[in-house]
Formats: sequence, structure tokens, C-alpha cells
Amino acid sequence: MRRLVSLVLYFVLSAFAVQADETGLVTLQTRQDSQGWEAVGRLDIANKGFCTASLIRERLILTAAHCLFDSDGSRIATERFSFRAGLRDGRASATRAITRAVPHPDYQNSGDTFVASEVAMDIAVLELDRPIQLSRVRPYLIAPRPLTGDEIGVVSYGRGRESAPSLQEVCSVLGRQTGIIVMTCDVDFGSSGSPVFTVRNGETRIVSVVSAMAQIDGQKVSLGTSLDGPLSALMSHFSSIGPARPGGTQRLISIGERNDTGAKFVRAN
Repeated sequence: MRRLVSLVLYFVLSAFAVQADETGLVTLQTRQDSQGWEAVGRLDIANKGFCTASLIRERLILTAAHCLFDSDGSRIATERFSFRAGLRDGRASATRAITRAVPHPDYQNSGDTFVASEVAMDIAVLELDRPIQLSRVRPYLIAPRPLTGDEIGVVSYGRGRESAPSLQEVCSVLGRQTGIIVMTCDVDFGSSGSPVFTVRNGETRIVSVVSAMAQIDGQKVSLGTSLDGPLSALMSHFSSIGPARPGGTQRLISIGERNDTGAKFVRAN
């Protein structure tokens, strides 16, 4: 677990007044409850714990970059990771080993402590040893970063709820600052890498990835990474350093159209 760090975030304070009618965390206990969320899974790390990740291609998952590092700042061996899509009560829709784990090229892990600039680049993609090609486990598309006041949702695993994913259907964007999205979404240790969603016209898309928990003026919030720009850069980097798969190179991900306060935050893993 990362050590608690004090720093300053700058964003529009009036955002606190525009929160939506939010919902609490609901455990997805049955297959019916989980319908549409099966592509969110637990990213297990042998001898360490877990993060949350989501399928964005048949062979690629998206998570937080800091999940790839140990507390001393060293990289965790790729073979220690495994992805369990839709894990619920010990059963997963699909389980895959990991063959490559690539953080954003500009992400700098500072070990046991961290700074706000890390959050803006805190994303990574991991390549599965085999594609997931199940009709009920469909990769998510990516949407533009949300705006202040937008309603969003999050699906995550977390401390005390490791055995099944939890859905917070409605939470809010409080503000944004240089690639950091400040949200009211309820996350905990293990929620790092959780996909943040928007649903528009019946379509669910990922708009951010959970990086950290925070407190701002005594209010619990979560911090996410904006995917505009950083995800395209990450995918370009991923394509440049690895061998092309049979049938062509890895297709890049395209994103759809569209006063000071004291803060303390800690990694959500």
C-alpha cells in the first residue's frame, strides 16, 4: 500500500454543488446482475494482492500502471499476473495468463510514495496469452474524458469484497486538472485499475481508470486518469515494442467524439 501523501489539487470548487443523485455500491451476485459487466475482472498478482482490470480488446486489458510495480518501485514479473474476467464466488467467465505488461511510457513510479503527476499517466495495458472470445464477455469501447458534473459509474473489486465485483451505477465528476479526474466514486484497496464508465444512448464506454483514493476538505473522493491522449500514446508505445501478432499489428484504440484545496491521497491497491 502506498504511503499517504499531502499535496494540492486545483479545480473548480463549485463542482461540489453539482453532484448527481448518487447510488451506493451493489454487489453483482448473480449472472443476471453481472450481465454487461463480465469484461471487468480481477487482476491477480501472485504473493501481492490484486487490482481491477477491464477487457478493451479480445487480447488486451486496461488497468492502472502502478499495479505493475512493487512497493520498492521495481517491476513485478509478468508471470505473476493473471486475469479472471467476471470473477464471482470463485468462478470466472474466463481466466488468462499475461504475456506482456506495458505501462504508459511517461509513467514514473516513485515506489512507496507518489506525486500527483503520476496519476495523469497511471494506465497500462496487459496482453493475454489467449484471446477471450465469448459472446457474454465483450471488450469495452473508449469514450472522451467526462466533463465536470457528468454522471459516471464504476465496477470494481476491493478490500472486503474480493470475491465479486461491485457496481456503483451513479457517481459524479467533481473536477479535472491536467489529466486527473476527481470523482465521488466509492473505491477501496484493490480498486486500482477499475474502469469508470459512461452510458449514453444505451452504450457503455470507459472514460477513465481509477488510480487513487483521496480526501478533499474531509470528503472522500477518487482520482482517475483521463484517457484522452495518454491511451493513444500508450497503445502506440505498446505496438512499437512488441512483435506483431499473426494477421497484422495491434490496432490503435480510438476515442469517441465528444481555487486551491488541501488533498490527501493513497493508492487504491
